Amino acid sequence: MKNLALHWKIIIGMLLGVVYGLVAAQMGWVDFTNNWIKPWGVIFINLLKLIAVPLVFASLIKGVSSLSDISRLSRIGGKTIGIYLMSTVIAVVFGLLLVNIVQPGKSFSEEKRLELKEQYASKAGEKIASAEHVKDEGPLQFVVDMVPSNFIQASGNNRNMLQVIFFAILFGIAMVMLPSEKTTYVKGFFDGVNDIILQIVDIIMLGAPYGVFALLGGLVVDFGASAELFQALGIYSVTVIAGLLLMILLVYPMFLKVFTKIKYLDFFKGIAPAQMLAFSTSSSAATLPVTMERCEDHLGVSEEVSSFVLPLGATINMDGTSLYQAVAAVFIAQAFGYDLDLGEQLTIVLTATLASIGAAAVPGAGMVMLVIVLSAIGIDPEGIALIFAVDRILDMLRTVVNVTGDATVATVVASTEAQIRKVTNEELMS
Repeated sequence: MKNLALHWKIIIGMLLGVVYGLVAAQMGWVDFTNNWIKPWGVIFINLLKLIAVPLVFASLIKGVSSLSDISRLSRIGGKTIGIYLMSTVIAVVFGLLLVNIVQPGKSFSEEKRLELKEQYASKAGEKIASAEHVKDEGPLQFVVDMVPSNFIQASGNNRNMLQVIFFAILFGIAMVMLPSEKTTYVKGFFDGVNDIILQIVDIIMLGAPYGVFALLGGLVVDFGASAELFQALGIYSVTVIAGLLLMILLVYPMFLKVFTKIKYLDFFKGIAPAQMLAFSTSSSAATLPVTMERCEDHLGVSEEVSSFVLPLGATINMDGTSLYQAVAAVFIAQAFGYDLDLGEQLTIVLTATLASIGAAAVPGAGMVMLVIVLSAIGIDPEGIALIFAVDRILDMLRTVVNVTGDATVATVVASTEAQIRKVTNEELMS
């Protein structure tokens, strides 16, 4: 077990967690699992979230301050945002194409539709309430929300990661503009903080297989009695999964083929532990420390690029979430008997792309943004009740795509900036 690569350890933890969950659900060990197993998974996620803000802040300052001039920052930033937007639009379009071809909503019986709406009515109400204030805000509200009025307050909540990123970039730009002799000690301080936090990541990851076991064991127990619902929503789930696979197996390899010299198999080996963790936590923010470590140490991406591109990606690049929103919106429309015209589907493309920018990198945020997408095309937001039963597993899968997209863009930007080194086979496999 000691000699196994980290991603194999995580996979074993995942499989054992699923097996335990199935056995626990059958044996009636629900209380034992919730009281003695599940808390360890929560602790593991909390440890990752604990270091997310200081890591983003320190790494961004280190990355930005290491740039020789502001023009270089604007060039890297322009490439990053441009590729992120391109991949998001591609994801939404793929989702729309698949859902229009398969038409999963038309397979829903009226009885099953009413059953699901009644069963998940309270949860749907919560998400609608959460999205209500967002829906009424102006088109530039996400820009307003990006600028914090109080940095200490912003850094106290992982949902405000974009505000932390804004201040860190501003701090780094100011350091670049000042003479180097005035910032030497500050730069050394943040370099040291960044190295310490990365070491903490290594320590936390020693417990990753056990944390993943606890997370999945608890999840399977929670949904152990919902087999019929999973079957009823099978076609919808397959449609979403097919779209997510297209992103991972077609779009991202194409990006790497065109812009880099890295083989996709090598890329996959390098990023696999981050993907496994993304699946387990359903959180791009919680996975961010590991994503950065894998890109730098196992894919050869420079700290300068990874410290800028990846924190930004964890906040604004939600390819998997955007694709899911497109499929879910049309699915719900089909289930309710609505035929969406081209204009309404183009509205989905625009709304899902913009909503993904403002979506928090935490579990369940995509569902809130889906309410906004549904409202934009005039569909009753209560329709989200139809997909609650399978949303948790799909959330896990789309987070994998989100994280893979972040790593892909980081690798592309690093390659185009000549900021990537060749890694050894040992580094790749470890």
